[in-house]
Amino acid sequence: MKQLLVAFDFSQNSHTALQYAINFANKTRAQLGLVWVDNTNTPDNLLNIDYELRIEIKDHFQEIEKRYGPMLEHGKLEIILRKGKVYSEIAMVARKLEADLIFTGTHGVSGYEQYWIGSNAYRIVTSAPCPVITIRGDYECRGCVKKILLPIDSTPETKQKFPFAAGIAAFFDAEVFLLVVYNSPISVIRKRMYSYAEEAHKFLEERGVRHSITEIDADKISSSILAYAAEIDADLITIMTEQGTTTASKFMGPYAQQLINNSVVPVLSIQSGQYEI
Repeated sequence: MKQLLVAFDFSQNSHTALQYAINFANKTRAQLGLVWVDNTNTPDNLLNIDYELRIEIKDHFQEIEKRYGPMLEHGKLEIILRKGKVYSEIAMVARKLEADLIFTGTHGVSGYEQYWIGSNAYRIVTSAPCPVITIRGDYECRGCVKKILLPIDSTPETKQKFPFAAGIAAFFDAEVFLLVVYNSPISVIRKRMYSYAEEAHKFLEERGVRHSITEIDADKISSSILAYAAEIDADLITIMTEQGTTTASKFMGPYAQQLINNSVVPVLSIQSGQYEI
């Protein structure tokens, strides 16, 4: 990894995302950027106020640099200010910087978040040109990733999680927990899912990544994944999200959103087409 990006709006959620991203930057020696987006529509007669807002935001970021800059072991925080739609501007910055990973906060399903992170988190995930890690504001950053939960479903897209998860596991010397979640009695589908798990086993074994395989039957996919994450005390859950036309999957669309909204641990979302094996 060379470039990490944090969506920042001064909320507690974004502070937690920044702390989590700093851990990744220190492990990977990557550069770390913070992007703030002015998403207000400013009339011409209020341009002076718009200018004053930018000046005030820069002052606030100076405080952020003083607080978090010393935590970085390599490089320094790059502050980026943009104006427009939050998710599209963050996506454009990520493309320009060729970001490897974006971090953004999420307030989950409870409470109202007055800043833009909460309402834009899922749009950032689905619009980003690279994987995104979403983190709740109340998550306690441990400083490392030791257990990565990687659910396996019945679609070919599920295999696209393997390379990125393996890369993170290698950086942190983490263990990957492969979870085969059966939600169909059809033997052909079950065999296909386990064959994907065996591919993951081979992929991780060749790269020296510690891992295990667990099989469960579940009617409620999302809640079963989250329950298993709690059981193993996972530090990160890796899922696929929908982008364009892909094979229908329980881990895309609404199911991905359920996991992002309800997970108490960070969720790494990878879009179909970003990685192939």
